[in-house]
Amino acid sequence: MAGASGASWLAAMGLVEPAARFDVFLGMFGPLAAVVTTWVLAERVYRERPGRLTSLMIAGFVGKLVFFAAYVAIVLGVFSHHPVPFVVSFTSYFIALYLMEAIFLRRLFADGPHPSR
Repeated sequence: MAGASGASWLAAMGLVEPAARFDVFLGMFGPLAAVVTTWVLAERVYRERPGRLTSLMIAGFVGKLVFFAAYVAIVLGVFSHHPVPFVVSFTSYFIALYLMEAIFLRRLFADGPHPSR
């Protein structure tokens, strides 16, 4: 996920004006941080204690609601000088990364819980 995000961000740098590049990066960074954190925790919990995954995902959902509300407010209020590139980037990465996480979770569930090696 991180590699695909980084590569797509580098590719997007050729499409946006130099002044908006940091805003595009911020649009990628928040969703990437949330999805990677969720994925690492979910995989670990599912491998070790599959019955706890649902409660982890519910807690993660609530935590992400708070995180994303604060993240977007802070970025738009403090860091972003170009809100449109940020919003487009944030929305695109949010959708793409959560789709990737869903595919990874489906694959994880198909493999079944196995203790970590």
